[in-house]
Amino acid sequence: MPEIARFYGIVIKMFFKPKEHEPSHIHALYGEYMGEFNVRTMEMIQGDLPKKAQELVQEWLSLYQNELQIMWDRQQIGKLPPL
Repeated sequence: MPEIARFYGIVIKMFFKPKEHEPSHIHALYGEYMGEFNVRTMEMIQGDLPKKAQELVQEWLSLYQNELQIMWDRQQIGKLPPL
C-alpha cells in the first residue's frame, strides 16, 4: 500500500481496486493502531485509532480531501504534505 503522507507518527496510505473497493478511503497507521477513513465524510469507518490520532487524521483530511478524491478517482497516488 503506497504511502501518501507521514506526520506525528501517523502514516497515511491508500490502496484501491476497481469499484469493488468503494467508498473512497485512506488507511491511517499509528504504532499498532489502524483506522480506515472515508474521504468524503472524513469519518473513521473502522479501526481502533486513538481519539487524538483520529482528530489529527481528520484535520489533515480536511486540508487534502479534494486531492485525495482525485487520486482515488484517477487511481494515481502521489505524495501530500504532512500536517
